[in-house]
Amino acid sequence: MTFTSWQFGVFVAIVFAVYYLPPLRTLQVQWLVFASLFFYGYGQPQLLPLLSVAVFGTYLFLILALRNRPIWLPVGIAFNLVLLAFFKYKFLFIDPGSSSLSGVAPLDFLLRLPLPIGISFFVFHNISLLVDLTRRKDSPPDLASVFLYIIFFPQLVSGPITRAEMFMPQIAPKYFADIAFVEAAKWILTGFFFKLYVANNLNEMTSYMDFPLYETLQTQDRWLLIFLYSYQIYADFFGYSAIAIGLAMLFGYRLPVNFNLPYISSSFSEFWTRWHISLSNWLRTYLYIPLGGNRHGALRTYLNLMVVMGLGGLWHGAGLSYLMWGLLHGLMLVIERPLLVPLQSIDSAVFRALRTSFVFVCVSMLWIFFKLPNFDHAVSYLSGMFTPSTNLNPPKLFYSLAVLYSLPVIIQHFVSGSAFERTLRRAEPYLYGSMAALMYLEAGPETSFIYFQF
Repeated sequence: MTFTSWQFGVFVAIVFAVYYLPPLRTLQVQWLVFASLFFYGYGQPQLLPLLSVAVFGTYLFLILALRNRPIWLPVGIAFNLVLLAFFKYKFLFIDPGSSSLSGVAPLDFLLRLPLPIGISFFVFHNISLLVDLTRRKDSPPDLASVFLYIIFFPQLVSGPITRAEMFMPQIAPKYFADIAFVEAAKWILTGFFFKLYVANNLNEMTSYMDFPLYETLQTQDRWLLIFLYSYQIYADFFGYSAIAIGLAMLFGYRLPVNFNLPYISSSFSEFWTRWHISLSNWLRTYLYIPLGGNRHGALRTYLNLMVVMGLGGLWHGAGLSYLMWGLLHGLMLVIERPLLVPLQSIDSAVFRALRTSFVFVCVSMLWIFFKLPNFDHAVSYLSGMFTPSTNLNPPKLFYSLAVLYSLPVIIQHFVSGSAFERTLRRAEPYLYGSMAALMYLEAGPETSFIYFQF
């Protein structure tokens, strides 16, 4: 069940209607847990036992770690990492085409289970729960609250990643009169617009980046498509996050903002404070700082950056392309780190524009490793960007449509703080009305959210 399906609309309407019934106010948490389990198991009910094992196991280790943190906290973290490694990385070591993956029937059944949707996100939630609550030595929350924190359906599949110390205090009775309807509607409408109108339409063009279609492209079209995919992946993931934030508001919960105009970043470190903010914060809090951060000299700092970004790449998928994506971002962070202060001291709008353009081009080129998880295909696509085309009958890409579908991302990024933005605010009813019309009349062919695969 995806956010863009009519079944999901019916599901949300029913959950919302029951949630605010006065007789059921004391059961709101339990109702949301049940709804989240239904949402997760819809279409793949065989994955519900695994989700339950992950939550019950984490809850057990939380109780034990509250009594003896030095021993049970590492065990609880290891338990979750083993789950993640088994289901996400097992085929790095096991041939998926084998007729019998193992000689043991129960293990064979586990090996053949599909990759659980959102496993990376709920494992990160589990680890946050263990670390945050045991650090403060709080009394253990009830099991229903733990379930809600981990599997709250608006952000269960693709985030934003929520820290326990920020979400758990919000668990309290909710009232219909307190709903921020206007703000929630803006988030939801914006999210659907960016997904249906921008991302889905751009996907029609960026599908030519796939192997073997990219071999028919002209050189300049390869360059065009990396920028279109850069807009697409932003619109797709920003759209999901915006919908999740709006849905959570309808049920009385605030999720963290996950994007802050990442393509106007003038450095790679700034980019990672603006792109997938909840993941960046998680990696910094639970990995970079425990590794030592920048407290042990320049060389150790550079090593920590490379390790964190490399693992961040592997978190997205078990493949060399994802690892290379993370390591190259780490390398960019390392190279620019000693240059940041002198670069930032140059007070020039033109120089900042050049830096921003350079960062955007580099980030866009690295998205190739996301679009093409096969490393050989990614390298082949990249090499073709610097080789004159000899294709006699290349596919025709409509540049005018490319601009039209990319325009919302461009406008969103470059009107911030300008007089044009203030004009848009005054015209909000017309703006949101136009977005609703476009996403209905000009929605692209249905595609899954890109981050569902992670």
